[in-house]
Amino acid sequence: MELNPRTMTSEPASPTSSTGEEKMEITSELSSPTSHSRDTGFFERSIRRLSTWKLKQSPNKESGKEDTGTWKGKRLLRSFRSYEKNKTTICDGVEKIGENKEAEPIQGKPLSVMEINELIQKRQLLEAFASIKLLEDETISEQNAEKYKDNPQELLRKSKDVNFLYNSIANAIQSIVEGTLEASTIEETMLTSMVTLIAHEEAAHHNADKIVHPGSDLLGRPRKWREMWREAINESAKKRVLKAPMASKEEDSSWLDLHLNFLQKLLREDLLKIKLSVKKCYPEEYQVCDTYVEAFHKAIASHLQHLCQRLLDFNELYTLLNWVANTYHSELFLGHPDLKPEVKTENLSPLLTPADWDKLKNSYIASAKIIGEHMKLSGAISRSLETKMLELCMTELLEFIPRFEKEFEKAWSTAQDSPIFAPCVVAYINSFHDLMSGLETEFKVNTEELQKILAALTRNFTNIFLTKLKTKAQPFLKKILTKDWILDTGRPDSLTSAVSQFSKHLQHMRKPTGQELLREVHKYVVKEYITQVIKHRWRMNRETRQKVSKKMDWEARIFHNTLIDQGSDSHWLVPAIHHIAKIIKEKKKDKIKVYVKKLCQNYPDIRKDHILAILARRGLGRNGRAAILRQVCHVLESSNGGEGNTLFAEIDVPVVICCF
Repeated sequence: MELNPRTMTSEPASPTSSTGEEKMEITSELSSPTSHSRDTGFFERSIRRLSTWKLKQSPNKESGKEDTGTWKGKRLLRSFRSYEKNKTTICDGVEKIGENKEAEPIQGKPLSVMEINELIQKRQLLEAFASIKLLEDETISEQNAEKYKDNPQELLRKSKDVNFLYNSIANAIQSIVEGTLEASTIEETMLTSMVTLIAHEEAAHHNADKIVHPGSDLLGRPRKWREMWREAINESAKKRVLKAPMASKEEDSSWLDLHLNFLQKLLREDLLKIKLSVKKCYPEEYQVCDTYVEAFHKAIASHLQHLCQRLLDFNELYTLLNWVANTYHSELFLGHPDLKPEVKTENLSPLLTPADWDKLKNSYIASAKIIGEHMKLSGAISRSLETKMLELCMTELLEFIPRFEKEFEKAWSTAQDSPIFAPCVVAYINSFHDLMSGLETEFKVNTEELQKILAALTRNFTNIFLTKLKTKAQPFLKKILTKDWILDTGRPDSLTSAVSQFSKHLQHMRKPTGQELLREVHKYVVKEYITQVIKHRWRMNRETRQKVSKKMDWEARIFHNTLIDQGSDSHWLVPAIHHIAKIIKEKKKDKIKVYVKKLCQNYPDIRKDHILAILARRGLGRNGRAAILRQVCHVLESSNGGEGNTLFAEIDVPVVICCF
């Protein structure tokens, strides 16, 4: 753009002063390499320089009279002091201008366009903005005074200068944001100054929409730098995603797997840098972590759409599907423990559109029929060749499944708690059984041996599943009826959340395996809950019994409803904990006897030692327990040996409890 010659210098050179010396003195103050690290105190220093410079240019002024430059300098200084009062420091040097006060018009003489542009190139953006605002205010004031009535081209030139300089700052902001993650270290001072600059601009043009400046639509309008900041983050995210190395298929057959690993490693490091270093440079209102996560999410989604357009083989399709379904939200990437709690993923949209996801799955299914194509091609030559090919595939399959089982068991026996374990178990069991079903229906293969192998694999996988679930749930179960558990008035869903991390995936497992396993999970938790309740020996007063009963009812209801929603059909389990909770809080022995009878009727496998332990938990003495037991003995005897679901048979009661 052509610069306006009229604004190339700040002031005509004084005939009595050396050329450019005083101007260089001002520029050195504003253009100092360290000035970007100063707060808005630079305004006062700059104005003092301006005032001194004006005095030097007017040595012949009469004593006691101030020249125009000194008067303007003092007005500018007062304006900035007033401006300082209208801002509030909110974090780490980032300033927020008072929203209820309009920034006062700044008086004084701006630097030239060239000098301001030099400040911008040196990243001294606060200083540059102050002078641009002076130039803008001066032009608006002259326009309002109809100075350009006969010379509209001059107004247009000055307006373009202002617009050019504001755009230069906008480009600098974009460059700072896009370079934030590229640098090895974060320039915190630069970022905080940039945020302060955005706040200053928003305050300076706070009421701009209400002001009309005829003849130019470039003056006084909001620059919307905060929106541009967000767009710059989106562009930065796109560049970071594309930076992940990607070999060609010819160079490495595992190119896609390697590329996705590079991608998650690179972006995980970026997110950690944002959490630890970038976030503290911004006010809370910027929601920096959320903004970056959303930007990365959109960039990755766009990148995956391009990958989906490629001609992917069976293994590549599986790699992509597995990465989207399991890895993306796992601890390997966005769910990494180091990123919590700042990095949140619950509100993110699906990584792939439903159409793209279905396309990938359909391509995967189509690729899985490669074995069928081999059979057809072989059969076209001869029936015996087709049979031989099928036998070869079956032999490979029968050898592969046990190897896979051992590798899976080895990998997960030592692995830490991971959110991808349960969905992996479900996916593998489903896949193997679908494969067996396909061989039976498509090729009429005798799968008797394969069924035995898959039955053993399913048992082993479900045992590993239950072991990990129990390990996850045990710390929460052991807290039941402890003093900390009683005093904890928070949400009673910790146990439910721990179990649900596993159980929620079982609704996707093929029937009847998934249904049976969900029933087992449901029964395990209820059984262990009752075990914890009856094993404690300490006495409770009436108030404590009321609290315990209420909390037991609450927890049992939340847990039961959650598993029923996930597909469990074990409704028969729900009365167990509720009956015991009622016995614990009830003060009338007649009502206690009623609850004990219901417990015996609902659970025919209950024994005398169970009833004595529950009554002991209520706090009844030996004689009271014995009396109630005698009154319900006939119900207990008629129930024992009857048909029904078993629950208490697997609950052991310490001998000391029965004698308590």
